[in-house]
Amino acid sequence: MTSADPTLRWLHLNAAGLEVTIEEVSERTAALSLQGPNARAILEAAGERELSGLKYFRLTQANIRGTPVTISRTGYTGDLGYEVWVDAAQAVPLWDALIDAGTPYGITPAGMLALDVARIEAGLLLIEVDYFSSRHALIESQKSSPLELGLGWTVATDKDRYSGRDALAAERQRGPAWQFTGLTVDWDSLQRLYVEVGLPPRLPTQAWRTSVPIYDQRDNRQVGYATSGGWSPLLKRYIALAHLESAFATPGTTVRMEITVEHHRKQAAAHVTQLPFFNPERKRA
Repeated sequence: MTSADPTLRWLHLNAAGLEVTIEEVSERTAALSLQGPNARAILEAAGERELSGLKYFRLTQANIRGTPVTISRTGYTGDLGYEVWVDAAQAVPLWDALIDAGTPYGITPAGMLALDVARIEAGLLLIEVDYFSSRHALIESQKSSPLELGLGWTVATDKDRYSGRDALAAERQRGPAWQFTGLTVDWDSLQRLYVEVGLPPRLPTQAWRTSVPIYDQRDNRQVGYATSGGWSPLLKRYIALAHLESAFATPGTTVRMEITVEHHRKQAAAHVTQLPFFNPERKRA
């Protein structure tokens, strides 16, 4: 089990009275993420086995050049992808084996800056950036429900009882107050802001992670805030992830996003866009 938010204490507490052993193996485990249109072909070539039957969030065992690994159909991009889990001492040989198998396919090592752009294109939340774990929220307004984060699909509503069942049932009936959605900045609107000061548009060279106010275009009232954004080289668009009041979260709605131009706060038009921005068919193949 792997998690962005440490859950070891929670697991121990809930293991009381059960016949289960919990072991912390973080320091002994390494992971490599293989993502992109050729991910399956590369992994099948390296592991000499077929992977088309491996479903989302499922695991399988394999050997890659003699190294035992666990392969999961997971990743933090919007493309076809896998993560390969291995004993930490074998991480470098595994890296070399995957690079060797992937070279004919044009494999390219990438780090967090590239991953940040890919996960925004995929509409994937980043903890402590796009939302706060309720255990780490300092005030009530920092908390969000699964419905407000677009994660209602993760809650099994057919269970008889589960934590938060009554609260979520009531929220479904009345509708969430907030929604997590995408924004596409209108290029003409952005360009005009820079033309006014005699400059061409200046775009961030990497994805940003900060709170940016979003306004109603009619009365300039703040109706939400963006939490991540940047230029998408793949989509050729300036995009952002945002929390909006539900009345303004319908795809196609025009709002205004704060943009700083030459040290002055301006507003550019932006259009609510359904997530994910990037959703290729091969991801589900």
